[in-house]
Amino acid sequence: MAIRTMGPSGQYETGLDAAGAALPELLAPAGGLDQMLAAIAAGADAIYAGLGGFNARVSAHGFTDNEFARGCAVAHAHGVRVYVTLNVFVFDDELSDAVALGAHALELGADALIVADAGLACALRAAIPGVEIHLSTQAGAHSEGAVRLAADELGVERVTTARELTVDEIAALCATGVPIEVFCHGAICIGYSGACEFSALRRGRSAMRGDCTQPCRLAYDLVDEAGQSVVAVEGDRLLCPRDYLGIAHLPELVAAGVASLKIEGRMKNPDYVFNVVRVWRRALDMLCDGAWDSGAVEELERELGRSFNRGFTDAYLRGRSGAELMSFERAINQGVRVGRLVAVGHEEVTVELDAAVAAGDTLEIRFYPGVDARPDVPKRWPQVPCPVDAAAGKRVVVHCKRKVDAGCEVYLIRSAGVLDQTTAVLERMRAEADAIAPVARAVEVLPFEDAAVDGGASTELAGSAGPVKREDFARMVFAWELMDVGPRDERDLSDTTVVLDEVCRAGDAERTRALMQRAGRVVCRNLGQVAMARELGTTFDVAAPVFCANRTTLTWLRGLGAGRVCLSAELLGNDAERVAELAACPGVLGPVDADRPEIMVCEHCLLTAEGACATDATGQVRCRDCSRRQQARFLVERDGTRLPVVIDACGRTRIFLS
Repeated sequence: MAIRTMGPSGQYETGLDAAGAALPELLAPAGGLDQMLAAIAAGADAIYAGLGGFNARVSAHGFTDNEFARGCAVAHAHGVRVYVTLNVFVFDDELSDAVALGAHALELGADALIVADAGLACALRAAIPGVEIHLSTQAGAHSEGAVRLAADELGVERVTTARELTVDEIAALCATGVPIEVFCHGAICIGYSGACEFSALRRGRSAMRGDCTQPCRLAYDLVDEAGQSVVAVEGDRLLCPRDYLGIAHLPELVAAGVASLKIEGRMKNPDYVFNVVRVWRRALDMLCDGAWDSGAVEELERELGRSFNRGFTDAYLRGRSGAELMSFERAINQGVRVGRLVAVGHEEVTVELDAAVAAGDTLEIRFYPGVDARPDVPKRWPQVPCPVDAAAGKRVVVHCKRKVDAGCEVYLIRSAGVLDQTTAVLERMRAEADAIAPVARAVEVLPFEDAAVDGGASTELAGSAGPVKREDFARMVFAWELMDVGPRDERDLSDTTVVLDEVCRAGDAERTRALMQRAGRVVCRNLGQVAMARELGTTFDVAAPVFCANRTTLTWLRGLGAGRVCLSAELLGNDAERVAELAACPGVLGPVDADRPEIMVCEHCLLTAEGACATDATGQVRCRDCSRRQQARFLVERDGTRLPVVIDACGRTRIFLS
């Protein structure tokens, strides 16, 4: 077992791996006290949790103050740090309350705050001397420029990057010297975090306010202009990705220099937290002890599969984002394969195991009708209890009334052993929590006043937050629309305002830089673009998903050099009264895409639901040359609403309101 010690900064350190690279922190989720205790017992180095309403999982069970204080006390007794999520955008009338909640969390024992709203970060920094702030993935830091800007201009001590990045991109961000936190395990939003307004504009509930309705997990059809379905895959969960699993890439991530490995799951049960954290702890300890063996990855993944998952994928880390990323058939727990049926009798079946099972495990038999079956024969996935303990290679007889056939795969979807072990651990940890005395901290909070925005703006900044008018901007074009223009095209953009993309990764840098140098003006929609525009001296405005919901954020953006600031469609659609004062500020405009609101952008190409991509003579997929992209496509919701879909030349999907 690796020896872990408290470092001079107060951070829980796990030493070095066998090659001498510093091991990253293992960061676990906690939606309540039991989850926090389970994470501590399983070997987490740090825990992140929500407290109050200013976090991106408002429906999580949460903590009472007493529970959180006791949880922090137990965590600190074990050398574990605690971070509190304040990772939503906040309105002017909430800013002082959010600052107070951050101070209160620190008083109860939190070590750092995770923040997405730039204005809130500025307010916390001004009001609480020495506060440690981590930038949430909701802020959309995809590039080195964004990471440096966040560290230099917001003063954050850590940046959490997007799930979509490759190992090489992560390494480049780590090379900036800013501590980088990456997701390593758990659910994936198919849209880029912080750039999705699907739930807000179609359901009235905002992901950026912690109230996402998860439209990506629902059933859809994909149709052509005539309304004919073009879906060729099995299943209708066309926006539902599998869960992130990066454990096979652990040595690469450690070598890249990541500061923290983050497990998703503040809505998950204690048994999920306990099992997933302990498996990742085991993997890190193997690496630390020089015992890492790539052959052990399969077993580690199998153990992780005993907890809730929608199937696993490491596609993003490998630079892939096609159908292999997706869980088209179901958006629920997929479990882990443990065997197949070798015989079917009267109300019983025989399972030949390729992994161990235990009495009380819940098994799922996956029956698919054969190609010769009648069209009315349904799929069947009966769930049955395992009657005995049995090792891999053994056969067990299981009671099953539903009709299934020999050859069906069998999956474990609920592990009795994990549940029993979690119950025993929690009994011990609750006793420890009951016996410990919380330590109240004194946190100095300076008087904070909402930022006053300069009202003496020039005529150039005059405007109000209604739909963007042509007189507000010069001729306007979206950058993704220019991707299909030939590479030698040198059309004059000097009288054009180019609205840049929401995504700004390493592969986008050259194209973005060229547009900035040619355009009369640009609208930045990512912090990385803001950093680039400042470097080039380009005149720029900003628009969502560089979110601005309060005047403190507006002042910060103006300080960076932004001219006009465009509010998001969801703010003006759902919260117009709350942002009325902000909208009346000079230079604040309405949505830059008001005539065709974009509700989601994702790295995954939705057209892969139509079948495998065409490749060139070298086997490479050339999105620019894809004939499917030239045809009209619509995502159809269950109520019949048709949402236009556009795939850009990078293969990214853009979904618009109808």
